[in-house]
Amino acid sequence: MKRNTLLILSITGVYSAILHTAAWSVNNFLMTGPKAYLTFSSSVAAGAHSGMEECKFQFGWERWNCPESALQLSTHNRLRSATRETSFVHAISSAGVMYTLTRNCSLGDFESCGCDDSRNGRVGGRGWVWGGCSDNVEFGEKVSKLFVDALETGHDTRALINLHNNEVGRLAVKDTMKRACKCHGVSGSCSIQTCWLQLAEFREVGNYLKIKYDQAHKLEMDKRRMRAGNSADSRGATAETFHHIHATELVFLEDSPDYCTRNASLGHHGTEGRECLQTGRNLSQWEKRSCRRLCTECGLRVEERRTEVVASCNCKFHWCCTVRCEQCRTLVAKHFCTRRDSAAPSHARQRSRGHRR
Repeated sequence: MKRNTLLILSITGVYSAILHTAAWSVNNFLMTGPKAYLTFSSSVAAGAHSGMEECKFQFGWERWNCPESALQLSTHNRLRSATRETSFVHAISSAGVMYTLTRNCSLGDFESCGCDDSRNGRVGGRGWVWGGCSDNVEFGEKVSKLFVDALETGHDTRALINLHNNEVGRLAVKDTMKRACKCHGVSGSCSIQTCWLQLAEFREVGNYLKIKYDQAHKLEMDKRRMRAGNSADSRGATAETFHHIHATELVFLEDSPDYCTRNASLGHHGTEGRECLQTGRNLSQWEKRSCRRLCTECGLRVEERRTEVVASCNCKFHWCCTVRCEQCRTLVAKHFCTRRDSAAPSHARQRSRGHRR
């Protein structure tokens, strides 16, 4: 017993450093997950971290930019909101945990699992058969459910929404998998192929879930029946609503708050001081409009600041075997949202309600 306690404390100390600012750290998993699965805790922590990093990438130039407070997933925490953004956080975090567990399993990091060869030898289609080493998503799904879904201890509508969105994230990992094949035949004729399923890049999972976020469905529920808590009436109302929701569809319950303004109690920092993009190579239309979205439409002005950037340059290879570089200094123009000198007209401010981010 003492040895197990020391093991838990050791793992907790290492991986809490990864998510030290987040409420959803490996501590939660170790407290809720089966002790037999302690060997997977590093993958769970790394997966949760990669999920939130992807969240920050996907929302980097939007009013809500996936702050650290978004990591507080379980409904017994102060994060009781069920907004469109919360739905994405649950999905991408769940996907990150499942993705990392699946990948590490296929790489042979765990003694208890390996490739999924359950279909090997079967005909998959015209000219190809299943073979090779498919990524074991069934394993990743099973273990991630044990850890992630265990955080949801409630039985009300919000809890069921969170569990549903967790599952959307896991299905996203499956739906983005790709078939890889190897040719066989005389003189490279490729008369038959051996194929297997492999994980897509996690960025593709993030892109997939971002589309689901944009298409997320707001649940319209009878508030009187919802207030009944965990009663039969409340559960009946929830069951009726979810009956029409597809398994791959993100759902939310409440409209998004105004992300333009700071709200410390909700963990929203507002857009004042945020950087935005006006110029640069290969910018998307969404990125080019970031200054309007983050600054102008939030009643702020765009301020240009010249920043000195130091970077390696004029690198040369010297025999043998070093590379020596000079340190070059360049002035780079960056743009930030700042307060106007005088109060902005009321019509200049567009509240970021609903789907506006």
